[in-house]
Amino acid sequence: MKHIIVLFIGFLLVSCGNETQHDFTLIGHVKGLKKGNVYLQKQQDTVMVTLDSMEVNGHSNFELHTDLEEPEILFLKLDKNDNEEGTVAFFADKGITEINSTLKNFNFDAVIKGSKQQEVLDEYLLMMSKFNDKNLDMIKESLESQQAKDTIKTKDLETRFDQLLKQKYLYTINFAVNHPDSEVAPYLAISEVPNTSIKFLEDIYNALTENIKASKYGKQLKVYIDDRKAEEAQ
Repeated sequence: MKHIIVLFIGFLLVSCGNETQHDFTLIGHVKGLKKGNVYLQKQQDTVMVTLDSMEVNGHSNFELHTDLEEPEILFLKLDKNDNEEGTVAFFADKGITEINSTLKNFNFDAVIKGSKQQEVLDEYLLMMSKFNDKNLDMIKESLESQQAKDTIKTKDLETRFDQLLKQKYLYTINFAVNHPDSEVAPYLAISEVPNTSIKFLEDIYNALTENIKASKYGKQLKVYIDDRKAEEAQ
């Protein structure tokens, strides 16, 4: 009998040791969601790869898992089973991230709590939302001026559009330079201002700490700069 108990305990220990352990967990709640599927995804080259998924049926909570080698952008995709989908991008790091949103406005109502990288990205996105609001206001003014055939105002708005775009680029560049110890900096360089001058891209890269230069997006930025230089040298 003692031998059986010992063997049973040993079996339990081995079973527990074989359970899959993940170093990243995404939890959350989608208000109003009764039935659908949620997917945790990453972009690999130009393809979206599903890391984990869960069917939601009768409740609004979800929990997804994966392993992370380092901080990177992941995506939470919602399929509502009615030919409608929504996707929220977030900066993931090892540990737990929480995303709460609504079924009606899944993309826009998402509140993300988790990594320190996400906090930095949120700071940047807050300012970008202000730029976007200005842009929408000017679009409205432009349509009104065109309808009124006010060529002087339309011309002035074109100039203001260009100035606003330059301001967004400069803000992004300065934001990246001022956050050299965050993976967000090289990510913004390659995702938001890839067409800016090589000089500005090099300013961002040279400001990065050695750890960030060795990160996924730091390496990608270096390769991108080298490729741009090679193209211009031809």
